[in-house]
Amino acid sequence: MSTPFQAERITDDVYWVGAIDRELRSFHGYETGRGSTYNAYLVLAEKVALIDTVKAPFFDEMMARIASVIDPQRIDYIVSNHSEMDHSGALGQTISTVEPTKVFASKMGAKALAAHFHLDREIVALADGESLDLGSMNLTCAETRMCHWPDSMVSYLHDRELLFSQDAFGMHLASDECFVDELDREILDYEAAKYYANILLPLSSFVRKALDKLAGMDLPLSMVAPDHGPIWRNQADIEGILADYGRWAAQAPTNKSVIVYDTMWGATAQMARAIGEGLTAGGAEVKLMHMSDCHRSDVALAVLEAGALIVGSPTMNNNMFPTVGDVMTYLKGLRPANLLAGAFGSYGWSGEAPKILLAMLEDMALTPAAVPLRVRYVPDEEALGLCRQFGEQLAGKLREFRHAE
Repeated sequence: MSTPFQAERITDDVYWVGAIDRELRSFHGYETGRGSTYNAYLVLAEKVALIDTVKAPFFDEMMARIASVIDPQRIDYIVSNHSEMDHSGALGQTISTVEPTKVFASKMGAKALAAHFHLDREIVALADGESLDLGSMNLTCAETRMCHWPDSMVSYLHDRELLFSQDAFGMHLASDECFVDELDREILDYEAAKYYANILLPLSSFVRKALDKLAGMDLPLSMVAPDHGPIWRNQADIEGILADYGRWAAQAPTNKSVIVYDTMWGATAQMARAIGEGLTAGGAEVKLMHMSDCHRSDVALAVLEAGALIVGSPTMNNNMFPTVGDVMTYLKGLRPANLLAGAFGSYGWSGEAPKILLAMLEDMALTPAAVPLRVRYVPDEEALGLCRQFGEQLAGKLREFRHAE
C-alpha cells in the first residue's frame, strides 16, 4: 500500500526523511504560527547513515519516508547531532526497529541520550573533529557546545560539501518545499530571525565561537541542512544566513527603540505613545508593542536588532501588570545585551511598577538611561509633554550610547 510520506532527494545520495508538524503553535514558550519541521537525513553511502530522528509522535512518518527509498533495516549507523526530544524522541523506537550497527553522538550527547532513554546499548561518543568512515563517503563531526545544548554538534559530509547543522541556521516553518530558494523571502527572513531571537539569543557568545570554529575549518559549503525548516543550497543564501548569525550574535545596538507596555485604563498607553513621539522627534526609529496585542516571542524578535528597550506598566497590587511581568521574565531568560533601558507607568496609589521595571532591566545588565517616569492617574497635557520630553532625552542618550559602543 502506498504512503503519502515520501522522502525528498536533496543530492544524488542524500534524502530528507523528516516530518512536518503543521499544527505546532508553541515551542519553548514562543509562538510558532507557521508550524515546524523535524528534519532527519538519510545518507546512502556504503554504510547507510541516518542523521538525527524526529519528535516521538512522528516516528511512523519518518519511517515511511525512509521506506520510500530503502528498507530501513539497511541503515548501518545513526548519528545524533542533538539530544533534545524534538530530534531524539523517536530514537529509541528507531533503534529497536532498524537495529543499526552503531549509534553515534558527541561525548555530552552520549551521556544525555543515556539519561533520556536508559538504553540497553552503547552510544558511541565521537571526539570533536573525529571522522566517521561511511565507506564511500566521509562524515566529520564538530562539537558546537551550547548551540543549542551542551551536547550539540554538527556533521559535515565532505563528499557533498553538506553541513548538517542541527539547531543552527534553522527556523520553525512547516512547508512542503524543501529548499530556502523555493519559499517567500520575507517569510524566511522573519522566521529565521525569530528563531534566533527566541532560541539562540542567550547563547550568542557560543554562537560566535561556533562561527569562528566553522570558519577556521575552512569547509566549502554547497548546502546547509538544519534540523528545523528548509535547506540552504544557494551560495548567496548560505553566505547571507552566516552573516545574519554573525550580526545577531554581536548584538550591536541600532537606532531602533522598542517600547513594550500594557495598560489598565489607557493612561500608560497614552504615555507610551507620547514617549514614542519624542523618540521619533529625536531621530530614533520606534516600535510600540502593546502586550494585549503582542506575544512575548514577537517582543524578543523586535529586541534582537534594537538599541533601546523601554518598558511601561501601570502599578497593580504594588507590582507590575501581569502581562508585562510575563514578557520581562521571558526577556530576562533570553539575556539581550547592549541595550539602553528605560521604564515608565501610570499609578493611582503607590506607583511601584516603573521602579520595579528599571531594577529588573538593570538586573539584566542593560544600561539605564533615566530615572523612571511616573504619572499619577490620567496624564494631562503637561504630563504628556513631559513624556514626549522623556522620549527626546532617550533618543539623545541612544545616539551617545551607540557611539560609545
